[in-house]
Amino acid sequence: MSHASIAIVPAAAEPTAGTVDLTAVDRAIAQFGTKPEALIPILQALQDHYGYLPQEALLHLCDKTQIKPAAITGVASFYDIFRHRPVGKYMIRLCRGTACHVSGADRVDEALRRELHIPPGDDTDPTKQFTIEAVACLGCCTLAPVVRISQTTFGHVAPEKVPRIIHEFLANVSASSELEKSTEKPTEKRPHIAEIRVGLGSCCMAKGSGQLYHALEDTVRRNRLPVIVKRVGCVGMCHRTPLVEITGASKNNTVYAGLTPALAPDALQRHFKPRGLLPSIARAWTSMANAILADRVPSEQIEACSLNRADREVSVFLDRQVHIATEHFGKLDPLDLDEYIEHDGFAALAKCLGVPAPIQTGTSKGHGIAQEKAGDHETAAHTTASHTRLAPEEIINQIAQAGLRGRGGAGFPTGQKWRAVRDQAAEKKYVICNGDEGDPGAFMDRMLLESFPFRIIEGIAIAAIAVGAHEGVFYIRHEYPLAVRRVRAALSEMEQRGWIGKRLLGSNYELHLSVMEGAGAFVCGEETALIASIEGHRGMPRLRPPYPAESGLWNCPTLINNVETLAVVPWILRNGPDAFARIGTKTSKGTKVFALAGRVKRGGLIEVPMGTTIREIVEEMGGGAADGRRFKAVQIGGPSGGCVPARLADTPIDYESLQQVGAIMGSGGLVVLDDSTCMVDIARYFLRFTQEQSCGKCTFCRIGTRRMLEILDRICDGKGRLADLDELEHLARRVSQSSLCGLGKTAPNPVLSTLRYFRDEYEAHINGRCPAKKCVPLIHYVINDRCTGCTLCAQHCPVGAIPMTPYQRHKIDDAKCTRCDSCRQMCQYSAIDVL
Repeated sequence: MSHASIAIVPAAAEPTAGTVDLTAVDRAIAQFGTKPEALIPILQALQDHYGYLPQEALLHLCDKTQIKPAAITGVASFYDIFRHRPVGKYMIRLCRGTACHVSGADRVDEALRRELHIPPGDDTDPTKQFTIEAVACLGCCTLAPVVRISQTTFGHVAPEKVPRIIHEFLANVSASSELEKSTEKPTEKRPHIAEIRVGLGSCCMAKGSGQLYHALEDTVRRNRLPVIVKRVGCVGMCHRTPLVEITGASKNNTVYAGLTPALAPDALQRHFKPRGLLPSIARAWTSMANAILADRVPSEQIEACSLNRADREVSVFLDRQVHIATEHFGKLDPLDLDEYIEHDGFAALAKCLGVPAPIQTGTSKGHGIAQEKAGDHETAAHTTASHTRLAPEEIINQIAQAGLRGRGGAGFPTGQKWRAVRDQAAEKKYVICNGDEGDPGAFMDRMLLESFPFRIIEGIAIAAIAVGAHEGVFYIRHEYPLAVRRVRAALSEMEQRGWIGKRLLGSNYELHLSVMEGAGAFVCGEETALIASIEGHRGMPRLRPPYPAESGLWNCPTLINNVETLAVVPWILRNGPDAFARIGTKTSKGTKVFALAGRVKRGGLIEVPMGTTIREIVEEMGGGAADGRRFKAVQIGGPSGGCVPARLADTPIDYESLQQVGAIMGSGGLVVLDDSTCMVDIARYFLRFTQEQSCGKCTFCRIGTRRMLEILDRICDGKGRLADLDELEHLARRVSQSSLCGLGKTAPNPVLSTLRYFRDEYEAHINGRCPAKKCVPLIHYVINDRCTGCTLCAQHCPVGAIPMTPYQRHKIDDAKCTRCDSCRQMCQYSAIDVL
């Protein structure tokens, strides 16, 4: 059947220029199949190839598969990542997460558009070189504001840095691509006396750890040092990256923070001497030349980078932490299977299968594990008989005894969930790892998937055995490319050893695992919407019951667990449920991983016992508000959570206590807000997010949040009325009561919590004043009598609102002023006031 006369793309889409090469469509079909459920992966592949979805390609797809035009239109218009117009050569993805929002993402957006001369209402520059795309969250919240150009991430982007960033990207675009590929190579296995560990997670890479990694490798190679430079996962202290740890060179490990590639050779020389005559001469000659030219890197700079574990800034950040999900953080190569096994990896899984635990024998990567290969049937059967197998019922009992609750949001008891799936008398069951971490301001799942992919695989395999499933899916955000690559690479490594598939870890248990990327829909974090997405449909939640445990993926019983939930499962089975239950509170057991970000001095990835207070995390571990500001509130739980004021900072972080103060645990995003944050704007930010991300199925979620957003827009514009506050609360209750899924039910939470604790700010806006001086229609910039006429503000004003009048007190043209704040930030004399 031909569909040539059917328009598949939306009416607003531009026609395709020229003829489209359709071989990319045929390749995608060959890879993913012709069935309707292959639609989303095929569309992703086509967009990766063309940059958007050409009409001709979509028509060809319909002709060659079982996929209908209506399905393509429905799916392609639903998911945010799909584009229907040609784009520039390079994509600029601007993070709009909570931490980036409060750190000035709007001003960065304005600066990018000015620098690239992008016309109003468009997203691509006239030369078709760059296209700007807003992204809900890039998961690098400690580096806010964040911009990703192609595959290169830039952190702490200020508006005045935009021209330099564009220039830097264009100058290094080819090198950046090669750098990304080379940092994914396995750590070299050879005899060595020491390790140089470099964190290569997404945040670390954005801070330059990739370049540092190569500078260290180059120094080791040139000087023939008996050491290895080792890639490791997240180091947690994102505020001090890039971090380098040198182990084995002395009694105590040495840690450097903020080391640059230029400093790398001199730093290593402090620990290791070059081997051989030529490297020694070359190093001596370089040192002498540097000294003569007065260009030698001062040893004081390297010493300043040295980080002492006993320093209060370091110890207060680390000492409260208990590492379970993040066990061995900063030590393991994420993709070194032998090393994972050496640290008790797959010991819990082996216990559940009744096979011997894999043993690391110290040989090269890919070999040397004392474990039967898939084809060794007789040996595997013999050894299996000699090892006690932990029965599925006992696995579930131990998880229940540990008191583990789901770490993805609602905190449902994990053991109870597993038992519900186990009790289903179905021939086919599924397990799903929900890695669709859509909360803006959260990056825990990204870090766990990037740093510990084998641990998550072990967790989902144990869950599969417990419930009797033989197929599983990792559903991971499309915005987390490094996490996707590492999970796929880890699965590939296990497949090569024959440890997954027909014979899980050499046993007779069959388990097949695959990876599917999300497509940018926040609602797909909800279980039934996620299932719809895997099946190739729009991510629309469905009425429950039946719950996924009864009828989920392909109408089969399905277990869905969050990444962090699965990450702690192996630890519980290795150490016993009581060890886990002893940590935390009476009703909230164990630890919780949090992404500490926003307006805080020491942001990062932390894992603390349940019951730790907000104050202990924000003011002690995090060091309080940054830049001398006052800690005002903390936003916990993302769009479904709430804003807890500083006066309630002694609230313990557990499921029940947070609910009492109007927040929820959520997935673990914890964004600190200071006194420069407008709480009405924060409420509007979250409501805009949930309104845009609403699947549209429920009237109250679709229309109710729109009406609430209109009221908040009026208030932020200074046009609100006191009656609007009552209307907001009324609408919030109706949306919460009448929405189908949990996301709609909790959408009003940020509004309700800010009304509860910061009602005075709403009233101030209604009276025409923004106390935080953030809402543009309510503020004005004026220059006071401290002005010296230095012209710095005029030089940096992007719209020419400040005339160039040297040595005279400057004036700001209020009609031209866009309130971008550039002048105030550049002024060295505090001569600019915001009224």
